[in-house]
Amino acid sequence: MTDLQKRMELALEAARKAGELTLEYFQKGIEVEFKADQSPVTEADRNSEALLIELLSNEFPKDAFLGEESGERPGSSGYRWVLDPIDGTRSFVQGVPLYGVLVGLEDPAGEAILGVVNMPGLDETLVAAVGEGCYHNGSRTDGSRANVSTVSELSSACVTYTGFETFRQSDSLGVHSLLGDQVKVLRGWGDCYGHLLVATGRAEVMLDPVLSRWDIVPLKPIVEEAGGVFTDWQGRGGSGGSSGIS
Repeated sequence: MTDLQKRMELALEAARKAGELTLEYFQKGIEVEFKADQSPVTEADRNSEALLIELLSNEFPKDAFLGEESGERPGSSGYRWVLDPIDGTRSFVQGVPLYGVLVGLEDPAGEAILGVVNMPGLDETLVAAVGEGCYHNGSRTDGSRANVSTVSELSSACVTYTGFETFRQSDSLGVHSLLGDQVKVLRGWGDCYGHLLVATGRAEVMLDPVLSRWDIVPLKPIVEEAGGVFTDWQGRGGSGGSSGIS
């Protein structure tokens, strides 16, 4: 087993355990705080991230970390784990199971090379690494290979997006209106769930006008290893943007 394959297995296991932790708080009336940007955060977010860091650093103590809740933690290996402990906190606090635990890994060049999404409330996972493929509900050895849809016409496509407010934030309301007249299905199945739908062939396009690095780094390898394309809204393929299209 290569180093990257070991990291895939570890990341998937860590995301599963963090997901189990979030379920202890899910639909239990958890207290919600708001950060400076008015995005919600809970004890579940913080504890999920702390568990991820503990599990990953136990095996790779020289790796760096970037977490949505805890920020930067330096390392010396050149590799950096990028974590979103609950992607879709708004869904989580509403008791809606369309939230996920995201784990990504950057190589020494800063490129996204590994991604995991775990949807604890739906019991679905995806894990992918560059050159290794993308796997649904299991690892390389026991998961099903994930593949994007073969639909190529926009008029036959299912298009998903995170939320109407994100189009307003990014001054992209016209895109939402235009697409509604041209696609088969336009639905707000958002956050990481929309990208999971694309990677597993159940939707053709996912639109995210507003994204952060802890979203992009895990999701980019997942979509691309499933045979799709992940760029920002300007068509750039790196992991340093602030928007995303799958």
